[in-house]
Amino acid sequence: MSWLYLLLAIAAFAVAFKTASTALMVVALIVAFALVIAWLMGLLAARLESRSGNPAMIVDPAELTRLREQAEARQAAAANTEPPTV
Repeated sequence: MSWLYLLLAIAAFAVAFKTASTALMVVALIVAFALVIAWLMGLLAARLESRSGNPAMIVDPAELTRLREQAEARQAAAANTEPPTV
């Protein structure tokens, strides 16, 4: 979708360069500038989305608490089963 903004911006620049009317040129340049900004924002959004992790893999607080308790229980069991070093 963001590439469509770039193509429309190029078309707006073409209109701005080909027209004889100053008002149309100013409007076309403003539109072209806005479309270039929209293209860049879409490009950056796609890049950020590709780097972000899967939101389904985020651990909720209850699950995190349960995992911490399990880890503490394993550590306590490991500390109790180790023979004392002399």
